[in-house]
Amino acid sequence: MTEYKVERPLWRPPSHPGELMREILEEHIKLPITEAAQRMQVSRQALHNVLAGESAVTADMALRFGKLTGAEPTLYVQMQARRDLWEAEVRLARTLAEIEPVA
Repeated sequence: MTEYKVERPLWRPPSHPGELMREILEEHIKLPITEAAQRMQVSRQALHNVLAGESAVTADMALRFGKLTGAEPTLYVQMQARRDLWEAEVRLARTLAEIEPVA
């Protein structure tokens, strides 16, 4: 069997859900951010911040985006939770290493 060298990093952060949302808007439904924001009844800046990965996807934003695109809002909330946990684990690595489990 042939072995292939892995060229991508094996350890990477979970994707920000805004990346997926941006891809859906730009590549699949081809809807400008300004129009999407108007339809979702949020500011363009708020939507832009999520799509750029600068703001977290809230339950409200996930519901609005799900309604706009017909997608399942729980996907975006779960992606955000995985991202938040990963960031916290990185930030708290030293502290977590010092915590002795009860059992």
